[in-house]
Amino acid sequence: MKPADPTPPLWQGGWYTPARALASPNFGPRPEHACIDLIVLHSISLPPGQYGGNEVQQLFTNQLDWDAHPYFGQIRGLEVSAHFYIRRDGELWQFVDCNDRAWHAGRSHYRGRDNCNDDSIGIELEGLEGSTFTVAQYATLNGLCQALRCHYPIAHVAGHEHIAPGRKNDPGAGFDWPGLIVQLGWPSGFFPMAVAHSPQS
Repeated sequence: MKPADPTPPLWQGGWYTPARALASPNFGPRPEHACIDLIVLHSISLPPGQYGGNEVQQLFTNQLDWDAHPYFGQIRGLEVSAHFYIRRDGELWQFVDCNDRAWHAGRSHYRGRDNCNDDSIGIELEGLEGSTFTVAQYATLNGLCQALRCHYPIAHVAGHEHIAPGRKNDPGAGFDWPGLIVQLGWPSGFFPMAVAHSPQS
């Protein structure tokens, strides 16, 4: 009898097994024949600038106590999700099967297509728009992006600010695009022109 492979698979369908799974109800089917070729990076913290709690997980699973903080009144009733969430310590969570459509991009347009939710994978980084992120987060992000490219025809990586300019500004000026580009080692054409050809890249 052949011994069992001690290494678990990285993927079970559209679920990435190294991530902590917590299913969100906020998702839907992708359009037929959607080409999942875009990674969209976001930043989030609840309340803004406060880290380490479970409020983001609660938001993505419709469990957030809207009365727990004054800021939550501004987003009361919001139903959103991302496929992945990376905490400040690098811990990775997954909320939506990557084969499904998470609700992260909103009104958007990129590489000649509207409605980026249809064919993108959304990754939220715990952080404040415009502020910096941690070494642990970049390490987890690099590994996740590499795994996604092995499993899907990824050909583009952009920030929310690039797919919804004027409406969204995350992850913002504190995000180290040049560092990520070097870590990933992917062609410059995978990234928005503004970051792929910046002086630091």
